[in-house]
Amino acid sequence: MKRTTQIRIRMAALAALVLSFAFSFGALAQTASRSLRGAITAINGNTLTVKTDTGESHQVTVAADTDLKRIEPGQTSLSGAAAITLSDLAVGDRILVRGLDAAATADPLQPKQIVAIKAADMAQKQEKDLADWQKRGIAGLVKSVDAANGAITVSTGAGPTAKTLVVKTTKATVLKRYAAGTVRFDQAQPAPIDAIHEGDQLRARGEKNADGTEIAAEEVVSGSFRNVSGTILAVDAAASTVTLKDLTTKKQVTIHIGPDAQMHRIPDQMAQFIAARLKGTTPASAGAAGGQRSAGSGAGAGSGGGRGAGAAGGDPQQFLNRTPVIQIKDLQKGQAVMVVATDAAGSSGDVNAIMLLAGVEPLLEAPAARDLLSNWSMGGGGGEAAAGTQ
Repeated sequence: MKRTTQIRIRMAALAALVLSFAFSFGALAQTASRSLRGAITAINGNTLTVKTDTGESHQVTVAADTDLKRIEPGQTSLSGAAAITLSDLAVGDRILVRGLDAAATADPLQPKQIVAIKAADMAQKQEKDLADWQKRGIAGLVKSVDAANGAITVSTGAGPTAKTLVVKTTKATVLKRYAAGTVRFDQAQPAPIDAIHEGDQLRARGEKNADGTEIAAEEVVSGSFRNVSGTILAVDAAASTVTLKDLTTKKQVTIHIGPDAQMHRIPDQMAQFIAARLKGTTPASAGAAGGQRSAGSGAGAGSGGGRGAGAAGGDPQQFLNRTPVIQIKDLQKGQAVMVVATDAAGSSGDVNAIMLLAGVEPLLEAPAARDLLSNWSMGGGGGEAAAGTQ
């Protein structure tokens, strides 16, 4: 279970890195007549198999006169690039293939230059970014946006641990936003501050002031998500859909569970403990189990919440990482679930799940449960990723 959680965190953080590398490579690719970028999936002699970022697979020949360079993650020019040889390349490395003949469409492709980012360098940066998002990141719900002054007011936590802080942005702040109808962080795109609206979910990373009421943001990731709580009416594992009766609107909602969706079950005692914390009380029966689990990483998440607050404060993603992972086949009719989702493209009633939680019956009795759910965005900019975290 622990290993599965770690893999999920690293996959989300890797999505954030892939996005940053795409922009780094993008600046370099503009100077080439034709180029492609992706990851090496196989090496056979002097032929590389490359899976591009658009999902295509190509064979690329490394000739004796092919210029091979290595850059560090985030580097956008070749001024500090190091010369490498074919033997330095490995499966998993990300590469930019440059100087392709525009008229040559058949494999193997013959590039003039290959620029590589080593998988080991990616992993090292991923670990640093993950740790930094957990230490200096916050997650919350947007209350207001002052675009003229670059200030975003965000509420974090829920129940007794709820607080408000101001995210300060400058021209140097990296602002990204999830694309409509998708839950993939690696499809997030740069967007101005006025694209952020009240009710959006947001993650920010930067330096906080002494009392934790402001954060000077270096990176901000935002998105418009729907929060749906309801009772399962039907489960279609083959179609990867769950049909709910929304407890708020009383309408039927179809939840599409894609491969990027996170699904967890909150253990009974933990759910009771969280519900009690949201109500401002701590039942003796739940205190030992729930409190012990919550105290583990709530304080270290760095998202603004009380020590040991777990899901009722601290980083919500840290709480989720301590709950069992489930699959759609584990869901049953009549169960209550809480879902963070985006509207499905082309449909007025369907949504794409980002996160689905089962075992939430005690939470739905707590008035602050909606605020709790609102703070669960995708692993944003790096921290699980963000992330966010695509």
